[in-house]
Formats: sequence, structure tokens, C-alpha cells
Amino acid sequence: MTSINPSARLKKPSQLSKKAANLAKSSVPIIICLAIALGVWQLLCLAPDSKMPSPIRVIAQTWTLILDPFYDNGGTDKGLGLQILISLQRVAFGYSLAAIAGISIGAFIGLNSFMRRGLDPIIQVLRTVPPLAWLPIALGIFQSSDPATIFVIFITAIWPILINTAVGVQQIPQDYNNVAKVLRLSGKEYFFSILLPSTVPYVFGGLRIGIGLAWLAIVAAEMLKAEGGIGFKIWDAYNAGNENSMSEIVICVLYVGLVGLALDRLVGWIGSRIGSDS
Repeated sequence: MTSINPSARLKKPSQLSKKAANLAKSSVPIIICLAIALGVWQLLCLAPDSKMPSPIRVIAQTWTLILDPFYDNGGTDKGLGLQILISLQRVAFGYSLAAIAGISIGAFIGLNSFMRRGLDPIIQVLRTVPPLAWLPIALGIFQSSDPATIFVIFITAIWPILINTAVGVQQIPQDYNNVAKVLRLSGKEYFFSILLPSTVPYVFGGLRIGIGLAWLAIVAAEMLKAEGGIGFKIWDAYNAGNENSMSEIVICVLYVGLVGLALDRLVGWIGSRIGSDS
């Protein structure tokens, strides 16, 4: 007859309770601060002539948008969920190009001191150009809003990725490079055994900054020149000028912030997983 160890039976519940306690501990400050912020917002909008809608009014006037985020009435008349998906598609394409180019060029610059000294002034000048300053140039080159918007995302997101990668490559200990020379590692072996593990924190630091900048750029670019997307939705609500316009703009801005937070956390999580496996 087998015996049951009581301590083994209690082990799993204790782990679950510990996780629940940690979750509650981290959630309580967020809930309290959020409640305070909403309360202050509500109080500031109590004046009858307030141009800014209160949280209660925003929810009341945009309830149908919140409940049905994926409606499609044709053309650009789409729900917030579909508008965000349109923006995310553009960001995914432009950001992927920026990540590939930024990591490749950054690694090359980090390994080549001559190119690093030569390109540094050019990079420092270009990275300070505001994203929307690139939009007229992109429109003039591509003659279409979608590729122009993707180019703006690319040119905005590439710089932190490139710079962080280059810095990460420069920080590789010289002993590692000496070992690679002694062992006569091939380029592929050097990349996967030394360069990649050593630069992961730097690369993903740049990728996290880049995704935030890409999301900022897409919203701004869509407000000026785009067919569909969350930025277009914000500008369209403003131009409508009806009694619900401000509430629709506010709810769109909140969605933009939440999606931006999710993207940042996603890239950070991927970086932590790759860093732990390297």
C-alpha cells in the first residue's frame, strides 16, 4: 500500500498562493494610482464649460466603439480594433526592416573602427531629424501614403537599434576576441558563440526603444497622410467635430498607449528569453 506524503500534496497550492500574493502585491499599487488618476481627471472635468470630457462621459459616448471594435462598414469606417491592426501591420513591416538593417549595420560599425569614426557624425545628424520631417521626402519618393508611412517608421526606429548594437559589439571583452582568433572560429561560429550572447542586452535595449519610436511615428504619420489606421481614426474624429469627437479621440489615445505598452513588454520579454538561452 503506497503512502501519500502530505508535504508533497501541499507543495503546489503553496506555490500558487505565492504567485497570487506576488500578483496582488504588484497589482494593488497600480489599481490605487489608476483610481486616483481617474478621480482627479473626473474632478477637473466637473466644470460645465470644460472642453475635456470626464472618464464617465468618455465611456458613455464611446460605449458602442468599445463593445464592437471590429465592425467594418466599408472604406475607412472601421472599428478601433481593425484600425489598430492596420497600424500594427505597417509598424511590423517598417520595424522589421529597421531591426534587420540596424543590427547588421550596427554590428559592422562596432567591428570596424574606421567606419565607426566616419559614419558617427552622419548618424548623429540623421537620428535627430523629427519623424514627420521625413514624410514629405518619403511621399515625394514613393508617391503613395503606405510605403511613405513604412519608410517613416523605418527611418525613425533604426537609429537606437543601430547605435545600441554598435555599442554592444564594442563592449565585447578583448579576451573573447583573442580566444576566437586562437580557435580560428568562422564568422558563423563567432556570431553565435561570442557576438550574439555578448550583445543581446544592448540589441534588445535598442529594439525596445525602437518599437516605441515606431509606434509614435505611425500614429503621427497616419494623422497627416494615410487611409485607415489608429492615427487616421484620431484625425477623422477631430474633423468630424460632433459632440462625441473629443471622447472618441480620448479613447483612441488610451488604446494607443495600451498597445504601445504591450509592444514594449513583448520585445522586452523576447529579449529576456533569448538572453536566458544565450
